[in-house]
Amino acid sequence: MGVDVGYRGQGLGLPETGPGSIAPLGRRVVAILLDWGMCALIAYGLIADRQAASASNWTLVVFVVMAALAVGTQGMTPGKRLLGLRVIALNGGRLPFARAVLRTLLLGLLIPALVWDRDTRGLHDRFSGAVQIRV
Repeated sequence: MGVDVGYRGQGLGLPETGPGSIAPLGRRVVAILLDWGMCALIAYGLIADRQAASASNWTLVVFVVMAALAVGTQGMTPGKRLLGLRVIALNGGRLPFARAVLRTLLLGLLIPALVWDRDTRGLHDRFSGAVQIRV
């Protein structure tokens, strides 16, 4: 039999369920898809020639800028706000702006977001000392 390692977030001192608990993976994926869709609409609106490759690159730029500013100032992107999620520092406080920028740049690389720990925190969250929680 396996060893009981507790619930997700227990080692971080977070509650098992309810506000302040680890954000569910499904809600986090939907939140980022909402954010990406919004950024794609903005990028396609900015690109006059509507070339798909150019708009895709601009979508990434808009996403990185929006996410860094939103998480760095509000602790959440518009998609996270809609789904009741927030990014906080491991100590429970607001994630400092510089760490929010680092987190967003790593998220833009995609690979760090696809490598998780047992608390379903991606490398971008681990390297920036962040955790996504339910509000």
